[in-house]
Amino acid sequence: MLILNTLAPVFLLIGIGAFMQRSEFVSANFLREANRVTYWLGLPALLFSQLAGSFHGGGGAELLLGAMFAATLLSVGVGYLVAWAIRVPAGATGTFVQGAFRGNLAFVGLPIIYAMPDTPLAGGLTARTAAIITVAPMMVAYNIGGVTVLLLSQHTLGWSMVKPFLKQLLTTPPLVATVAGIGFALAGWQLPAAVDKTFSALGEMALPLGLLGVGGSLVTVKFGGAWRSPLAAALVKTAVSPALGWAVGHWLGLGPLELRMLLILMATPTAVVSYTVALELKGDEPLASGAIVLSVLTSIVTLAVIVGAF
Repeated sequence: MLILNTLAPVFLLIGIGAFMQRSEFVSANFLREANRVTYWLGLPALLFSQLAGSFHGGGGAELLLGAMFAATLLSVGVGYLVAWAIRVPAGATGTFVQGAFRGNLAFVGLPIIYAMPDTPLAGGLTARTAAIITVAPMMVAYNIGGVTVLLLSQHTLGWSMVKPFLKQLLTTPPLVATVAGIGFALAGWQLPAAVDKTFSALGEMALPLGLLGVGGSLVTVKFGGAWRSPLAAALVKTAVSPALGWAVGHWLGLGPLELRMLLILMATPTAVVSYTVALELKGDEPLASGAIVLSVLTSIVTLAVIVGAF
């Protein structure tokens, strides 16, 4: 029952979004635009309001963030190894590796963690606040890492890659909201009641609307005829990555709750935005979209095991 109550709302909303798009209940651009509103307004409002109201220091999240960063680096390495083993073409290797490590933390990981009790951690933070402190910088790392592996498939590492990195940093709303929320809390300030309620309302919109957008995107992306490489990338993302997270988490001594949160975040399906980035940087379109679709399916199994066993 715990598995059903935790995961069903997330994947049912994804399914509803897919049905809305497939049945043309909404226009082709509606969920795409809704996802843009969520990314630029709803998610930053959620991050800012949560951190401004409950952040009193990073204790309790530093180890979790470090474990996730280390496990993600290992996932990148495994992605390259698997791409070499199954002979992914050089020009598509970056697309494969991005699909193997870039998880949908904001619109799948956070809703699952939010469906669980907001238990206090040893460092003084609650589970939800620790998750946000972990997710926000990891999204920035994903942006940088995604651009890096895609550019390396097309170009040699050099100064020409600095501009895309800086652009990703400066145009990442979750990073701006995280820095602002933490600074606001540490300064001891309080939002006016009207502003606080506005931000809370926008934040409550973010997760369900984001899940509907994920579902709609699954319908619109082009899967293509090949399935071997997308399936391999999906399995690295949703099976190998959480296994690496488990190993790193145990090595670093994470507690049971932090370890469960780490595994949930590592097991999230490939982020839909990876498809857009792959297109912009001339990656492999069928591989990018196929990894997203198949990782949603494989993540259901992995997440059910994690929620039920940990």
